[in-house]
Amino acid sequence: MQASELLPIGSVVLLRGGQKKLMIIGLLQGVQDGENRKAYDYIGVLFPEGFMNVDSLVLFNHNQIDIVSFIGCDNEERQVFMERVSDVISFIESNKNDNRDTSVKNEAIVYE
Repeated sequence: MQASELLPIGSVVLLRGGQKKLMIIGLLQGVQDGENRKAYDYIGVLFPEGFMNVDSLVLFNHNQIDIVSFIGCDNEERQVFMERVSDVISFIESNKNDNRDTSVKNEAIVYE
């Protein structure tokens, strides 16, 4: 996945086989699954309901999206942020087959 392919936060999508739309609230989410760490392109909430509790969060990948109903804000701030996201994706991809831990240690991607 290239950073340029990721939809902006606020985008509203319908997943293949889905019956309810989701609004994207975050990018590049990693979760621990036993001894393995899984990465997802997006985290979303039901639309129009929004966040209700942690059980209402949905992790999904770009290739699961069937319909894009709305594209969120894409401005200069997002472009700067996406440059950092691109760096993170490149780092993870280049170390994917390495035994080193490539997870981001609870650090936000900060930009100025």
